Amino acid sequence: MSKGRLEAFSDGVLAIVITIMVLELAAPEEASLAALRPLIPTFLSYVLSFIFIGIYWNNHHHLFQVVQQVDGRVLWANLHLLFWLSLFPFTTSWMGETRFAPRPVALYGVVLLLAAIAYYILVRALIAVHGRESLLATAVGLDVKGKVSLGFYAVAIPLSFVSAWLAWTLYVVVAVMWLIPDRRIERTLIQ
Repeated sequence: MSKGRLEAFSDGVLAIVITIMVLELAAPEEASLAALRPLIPTFLSYVLSFIFIGIYWNNHHHLFQVVQQVDGRVLWANLHLLFWLSLFPFTTSWMGETRFAPRPVALYGVVLLLAAIAYYILVRALIAVHGRESLLATAVGLDVKGKVSLGFYAVAIPLSFVSAWLAWTLYVVVAVMWLIPDRRIERTLIQ
């Protein structure tokens, strides 16, 4: 089965997710800069979620550079990932609107954790199609950064009830960690 439709569909869903998120940013009725101050938490939530969606889009793109074919398992695994990513607008909005209250920050972390697990499942489904000796399996390797991310999310979720800002900071740390380019797939393609 061709991978092209899966990639196009995924790109479309992620574009819609970003569009929905930005539509949640309501402009203030006043023209003063002071009127923007109450929007800072919502804007910060949007920026973080935009970065995470960008990270997923970028990694998804790189992942499918080494993929030759997909099967039904991969299609369902990809839909599973898109489901969790489609919840970003809701959790982003709730977290920002409540000024980083503990429950919304925890739920945001749950969605991050489940999206990361879904991405892991997608990678494993692709490796099952292409084999353990494939370029993809070689490129993914031990996936230390992915496992560290899961650990940070797992710590941040309960931490949000102690300090929502510390939990949010862990989410930012994960985003920054992934902003540092992951060249595993590119290095494998060059070799």
